[in-house]
Amino acid sequence: MNSKKLLAGFFVILLGLGLFSFKGDDRNFQIAKNLDLFNAIFKELDMFYVDTINPEEMIQNGVEGMLALTDPYTEYYPEEEVSSLKEMTTGKYGGIGAAIRYYEAKDRIAVIEPTEGMPAAEAGVKAGDIILSVGGKEMVRGDMKPQEFSSKVSEALRGEPGTSFILKVLRPQKNDSTVLEFKITRKNIRTNPIPYFGMVRDSIGYLALSSFTENSAKDFKKAFIELKQKGATSIIIDLRDNGGGSLSEAVDIVNLFVPKGQEIVVTKGKLKQGQGSFKTQSEPVDTQIPIAVLVNGATASASEIVSGSMQDLDRAVVIGTRTFGKGLVQTIRPLPYNGSLKVTTSKYYIPSGRCIQAIDYAKKNADGSVARIPDSLTHVFHTAAGREVRDGGGIRPDIEVKGDRIPNIVFYLMNDDLIFDYATQYCWDHPTLASVDAFELTDADYENFKKLVKSRDFTYDRQSEKLLKNLKEVAEFEGYMDEASEEFKALEKKLNHNLDRDLDVFATSIKEYISQEIVTRYFYQRGAVMERLKDDDNLKKAIEVLADREQYRRILSASVKKSEQ
Repeated sequence: MNSKKLLAGFFVILLGLGLFSFKGDDRNFQIAKNLDLFNAIFKELDMFYVDTINPEEMIQNGVEGMLALTDPYTEYYPEEEVSSLKEMTTGKYGGIGAAIRYYEAKDRIAVIEPTEGMPAAEAGVKAGDIILSVGGKEMVRGDMKPQEFSSKVSEALRGEPGTSFILKVLRPQKNDSTVLEFKITRKNIRTNPIPYFGMVRDSIGYLALSSFTENSAKDFKKAFIELKQKGATSIIIDLRDNGGGSLSEAVDIVNLFVPKGQEIVVTKGKLKQGQGSFKTQSEPVDTQIPIAVLVNGATASASEIVSGSMQDLDRAVVIGTRTFGKGLVQTIRPLPYNGSLKVTTSKYYIPSGRCIQAIDYAKKNADGSVARIPDSLTHVFHTAAGREVRDGGGIRPDIEVKGDRIPNIVFYLMNDDLIFDYATQYCWDHPTLASVDAFELTDADYENFKKLVKSRDFTYDRQSEKLLKNLKEVAEFEGYMDEASEEFKALEKKLNHNLDRDLDVFATSIKEYISQEIVTRYFYQRGAVMERLKDDDNLKKAIEVLADREQYRRILSASVKKSEQ
């Protein structure tokens, strides 16, 4: 893309908007003036700057700076990245069906998880395999950043369905490593929005929904009907860690449980195109079955439409922690040179009339940061039965079940690939696993994990040590150090880094993450979900509520306030 084409693109946009007429208000003049300045500065730099500038990189940085003044969801996708945008909205792409990421220990790209039933898994590719070459082309990082390297390998793996290539990998073995080659034929890959569904009690069904991509409502309906056929008289919908997706798919899922013609979402924007009303279009499947919806802080966007509208219509009991709070709607706009702009065009409002957007990006602090809307500035709305709900700040559950905070050490164990590597080692000694229910990480297994951690000279930053160091610096600056020196020494001694202690103190949390990683190797995403459900406080509370119909009815009554567990 050369500078002449870029400038031509800007002038086409200006002419299309009619910004050169100068007959409008001062705003039109300011827009035209500043775009003219931008063009002039770019031309001066291109002509006179001492070094040759990269026009595409410079304009790209300018675009990114402009978008940084909006919100995180307004993004520019150049032509070479439009395919990723399409994948995000449809859940489809042409490739082998495998998650990959940079693996620092080998300075290569590793397979993290093949997708069940897709070409990579069918060919025999396993998590932990290190990618050496794709179609005869060596995959080495060179001077690329890890993220750029991952993108390069991902692009090489993808392609037109029906095309074949040879994938060469290095597979770590117990005492050595083996180079393997797989002939893989690409196909249309569709991310499964429902990794697992099944019965969790005799009459209680469970359904995990991970995304709202194209046709996810149809998949949801099929799974729900199957659960009813198995005897489900109540249902748990798990929307935890579901970041959202298609608004229409969310409305269609709600439609399964509420009558036809019910308004679920109203969008309000600056232009007419950003305004609309979304109602249920079909006859429901079941308007009576008791429902519990599980949510957490990563439940966002379309997930909040489902959980929030079900709450507003008193159609389900919402359980978990407050959701993320994304009440913004994006539209895809075409740009010159085959690019696209994903731009926030409106806010959505659910049946009670509330918008659950947690951050007002138009009101930024002096340093450019943003903050959540404080509870004191939110407003009260009411559900269909008259229960109080509030806007601004996500969906507040009807029953709050406080989740355990992830220990700091777990983050570093995962970041250093120690949990990943241990799962690979575990698979060496256990070629097969009978079932998820049969799996248990034993004390002996955990001791082996601890040995691996110590053999790598693992260290990590402890926040308590950082805060203590900062406190000492402040105390010394303010003249308190002499009087408090003994207390600081005693505290330093107690907060001294002790890896053995930390691995024991946080063993329960660490074991959970190890177990999920291991089970995923054998049973993919459905296994990961099943493993998480083994000891899940949110699931236990949902089962308790659904098993007690009187309690269920009381929670959805206007006379009862939200409880906290």
